Amino acid sequence: MKINFLGAAQGVTGSCYILETGGHRFAVDCGMHQGNAEIEKRNLNMDAYRPSSLEFILITHAHIDHIGLLPRVVANGYKGPIYATPPTRDLMQILLLDSAHIQEMEAEQQNRRRQRHGGNKPAEPLYTTEDAAATFPFIQPIEYDKPFEPVPGIRVTYRDAGHILGSAFIELEYTEEGKPTRIIFSGDLGRPGQLILPDPKKGNGDHTDYLFMESTYGDRNHKSAENSREELASAIAYSYKNHEKVIIPAFAVERTQQILYTLFLLDQEGKLPKDMPVYLDSPLAIRATEIFRNHPEYFDEKTQALIRDGKDPLSLPNLRFSQTADESRALNTMSGSAIIISASGMANAGRIRHHLRHNLWRKGASIVFCGYQGEGTPGRKIVDGAKQISIFGEEVAVAAKVFTIGGFSAHAGQTEILQWLKSFDGKDTKVILVHGEVRALDALSAIVHDQLGMDVHVPAYLEELTLEPGKGMVPVVDEAKAEPSIDWEYLLSDSQHLFAEFQKRMALAKSKPWVAQTEIRDRFLEVNRKMVELISEL
Repeated sequence: MKINFLGAAQGVTGSCYILETGGHRFAVDCGMHQGNAEIEKRNLNMDAYRPSSLEFILITHAHIDHIGLLPRVVANGYKGPIYATPPTRDLMQILLLDSAHIQEMEAEQQNRRRQRHGGNKPAEPLYTTEDAAATFPFIQPIEYDKPFEPVPGIRVTYRDAGHILGSAFIELEYTEEGKPTRIIFSGDLGRPGQLILPDPKKGNGDHTDYLFMESTYGDRNHKSAENSREELASAIAYSYKNHEKVIIPAFAVERTQQILYTLFLLDQEGKLPKDMPVYLDSPLAIRATEIFRNHPEYFDEKTQALIRDGKDPLSLPNLRFSQTADESRALNTMSGSAIIISASGMANAGRIRHHLRHNLWRKGASIVFCGYQGEGTPGRKIVDGAKQISIFGEEVAVAAKVFTIGGFSAHAGQTEILQWLKSFDGKDTKVILVHGEVRALDALSAIVHDQLGMDVHVPAYLEELTLEPGKGMVPVVDEAKAEPSIDWEYLLSDSQHLFAEFQKRMALAKSKPWVAQTEIRDRFLEVNRKMVELISEL
């Protein structure tokens, strides 16, 4: 078998693995690349995907970094089935439509900017809402623990990964050249004991040849759920005392529902002020919460017991919904303390940016991050201690109290990953670490190799890996395509040339009227300020 890593290789977005065996070509996940501009350029290149030659796609769960390119591959010729659990199917539909709407809005904004600057070439969205809707007929629901054959000779079983509602890790069994082979793709692995969902299902000791394992938190563990609840209570008390707001950037799926559940528990414990309103300011999160309510059979026993007792852990007496843009804007002119839960979870899109713009600079406000913050995102910059960040082109000071609460994470921590790995027969299992940043991959790789004695491989973006049981893994990667080299010497030389040219023209600048000189000065100071920011980031 050959596997091409089209994402989530030494990174955490764009999950997609193209597999080829026995004349069949198919994919596990088809996620969107998220991060800086260079990373997001990867979403434009469909050559490596070759959508029309894919026979089927297996989806682990409904997060955009695992499903976000499905409309694009469908628009570029994919016509096969897309397999997913029933909750994943339902969540995919609202998430892909929302993602398409964002693509359309961003393209529209770019076009307005280009027109103001005299540009003529229109920006195109990555895909449209029509492309997203065209994807839905291909989705076929698959239940946990029920093997099926998408094509003859390839047997697939979905198991509960405990990450988000309907999430799965995938067992893949096939025979190649007379050799039976078993591969497991962990998808995103959940945590034992988290709210709402059952614990991730473990291996039963069956032999596994290759195990593709996520490594998002491969270098650290999480705080306990109890500690995280207390931290959230502290953030609420801090801003309530200061008559300011608690701003919570939250992913619409799972994280928002976990926060609502936690607020329900705090309310039961008397730690949520009765006169402090809670606003769910995300139409997507509101719809996702309804999908959760429609699938209680996927909840853990504790949550189901609450429901049987007539309690709704996803509701609160003071919970209010902000559906429209006007309702959202009104939250930023409202006085007094409140809790605002809004998307996106990494603060790089959506309504949360407006709430940060209005509250990040307020000393009595709280900003609560309770999920992974990708490299290059505004959320990551705030968590890493930035003194100010740019929001809608405006530099906003970070004066609010920032809380980073790891206990809400839906990803397994290092110890939990290792415990799950040990539940499989690992004598001859080869482990391929994916979906993690380099630091996490290196830490987890060392433990798996040195302490568990297992062969470990860390693939690179666009790598092609050949798997043959009983033999070593053979990787091939075109580094020039995966990570094009940056000509730093040229950039430095060009900057020096520009500065030298500016110096030559100083006589012209000094000959201008005083008011014009002040404008040139201010623009030059802005260039220097940007350079200082760049140097400080290095």
